Amino acid sequence: MPLDPPVPPPIPPPAPDAPAPDAPAPDAPAGDAPPSPAISETQAEHLIHGICFKTGPPRLLGAELEWLVVDAERPGLAVTPERLRAAHAAARALPLHSRVTVEPGGQLELSSAPATSLTDCVDGLQDDLTAVRAALREQGLVLRGLGRDPRLPYRRLLGSPRYDAMEAYFDRTGPAGRAMMCASASVQVCVDAGYEEPGVLGHGRRWRLAHLLGAVLVAAFANSPADEGPYAGWRCSRQGIWDDLDARRTLAPPLDAEPRDGWVRQALDTEVMCVRSYEGEAWDVPRGTTFRDWLRAGDDGQALRAPTAEDLDYHLTTLFPPVRPRGHMELRMIDAQPGDDGWLVPVAVVHALFDDPEAAETAYRVTKALTDSYGAQPAPRNPLWRSAARHGLTDPELRAAAKTCFRAAAEALPRLGATTHVRDTVGAFTERFVLRGRCPGDEPPRLRPEGKEALR
Repeated sequence: MPLDPPVPPPIPPPAPDAPAPDAPAPDAPAGDAPPSPAISETQAEHLIHGICFKTGPPRLLGAELEWLVVDAERPGLAVTPERLRAAHAAARALPLHSRVTVEPGGQLELSSAPATSLTDCVDGLQDDLTAVRAALREQGLVLRGLGRDPRLPYRRLLGSPRYDAMEAYFDRTGPAGRAMMCASASVQVCVDAGYEEPGVLGHGRRWRLAHLLGAVLVAAFANSPADEGPYAGWRCSRQGIWDDLDARRTLAPPLDAEPRDGWVRQALDTEVMCVRSYEGEAWDVPRGTTFRDWLRAGDDGQALRAPTAEDLDYHLTTLFPPVRPRGHMELRMIDAQPGDDGWLVPVAVVHALFDDPEAAETAYRVTKALTDSYGAQPAPRNPLWRSAARHGLTDPELRAAAKTCFRAAAEALPRLGATTHVRDTVGAFTERFVLRGRCPGDEPPRLRPEGKEALR
């Protein structure tokens, strides 16, 4: 769930005359340069429409892994800000293939380089994780794969105009915003949008599959159990946080709309979280103003200046749906996973179910039938997604769908060139959890040192 401006995606760069949607958006406009020209509502629609799906043959894969940083000997205690900053500095100093970023609560994120195969993606991340773990171990720290940090109270480590404004915005609706910023961690998998044309590998079918399959992924990889509080008894309390976060910002667009048109409407009709200042002042946090409202008001003496293309790019980085279109598709609903290699299971399974045509057809057929029985409300606020978060694979329909999807993924992985290690790791997860109707969140303890010697 990158809260920082997004990292370079696993897609080829846009043409020179096209907007660069995934270039990091600065926390504030550069220098004292005047604002860019204002844009109209029509221009904004065209910009979003042109960048949300970059179509072509599916060939690239990426992953973003978020981790809690905990004390190796006393994992249940909070790590001081000084130790966290030292750990982050040590990770950033390493010569890695991945990009290292830090989330507001001190969670450490590794974002892979675009990879042309599952093997390249996994090997690059494994090498980087080995180096990062060794650097942190020297400081008595380890990485912990858990979807939600149970340690209280939540403490925001990072201070910036972006995070100050984000916290102020989310505080209006309760504590879920601070929990999301400071205590959540995920495995995000990025796949290409697919072909422009219809078909099993077409972007329309893949967009729909991502949302249909999402509930199965939530249930199978649920790893943020809660013992108390508003999500007591949930296997995936992280999903509950996203459900409670915002009235629209975390919702999927209606799936009956054409994908680009649906995303344009969703983006423009979501509230503006913040307006960046050009004067070094605190950022405005409007109340109840959508980006479309802002465009229509223009520079007519209202409290807000007229929006620019840079403001639109920045607004898009503040939207957190379960599947975010960034040229490619970013699947954001999977909890961080336990163990040294737990993270590679969702990466491999998603890759197989999207990029192998036979597995993709199986996954679509099974999940569409499952979703049709639960109604058309958008994810994550529909009965199926909520059942996945609460019950994991104890839900019999989700368990049956997961078994079929994981079986299809296992059959596809050899066709995709997966290594024996990847296939064995996916097989062990399937045997341990999916076939038994369980998920990682079903297994205590809740917080302990990470590593092969500490697997649950």
